Amino acid sequence: MSKSEINICKPSRKDAQKIYELVKSTKVLDVNSEYLYLLQTTHFRDICSVATYEDKVIGFVSGYMIPNEPNTLFIWQVAVDSDFRGNDLARRLIMDIIQREDLNVNYLHTTVSPSNNSSIRVFEKVANHYETQMNSMEFFEASDFTNQHEEEVLYKIGPFKK
Repeated sequence: MSKSEINICKPSRKDAQKIYELVKSTKVLDVNSEYLYLLQTTHFRDICSVATYEDKVIGFVSGYMIPNEPNTLFIWQVAVDSDFRGNDLARRLIMDIIQREDLNVNYLHTTVSPSNNSSIRVFEKVANHYETQMNSMEFFEASDFTNQHEEEVLYKIGPFKK
């Protein structure tokens, strides 16, 4: 398998069930309802990205534009099939969204649990690619969650030089 055999594009409705199963298979991401993944692949498809290999969904990134912060993309979930990790797929999926001209993304925000070093490294790679800064600050504390959940640190990346 080569990187060129992996297709990265906007998701479609037919991808929703496979995305749901991919997120479940990570065993670390919060699994949302199947309905939400249907909405993400229809209403929010322009700010999500899916990676497929042959007929299998192997990666997914969901995001949204922050309502009161024009040109700021919030990355919500990043999922990569365990068999395809190490291919820089998470960064490539994120970059696919950032580079969409119709979105005019100048900043990226995301939250990451402090113990999730691999996700932090992905976002550092995005910042390095654009030769921009990445700042962090407290956002959600563990006590903000009903169930056992680590705190979530907000990372702000930008501005992007495209």
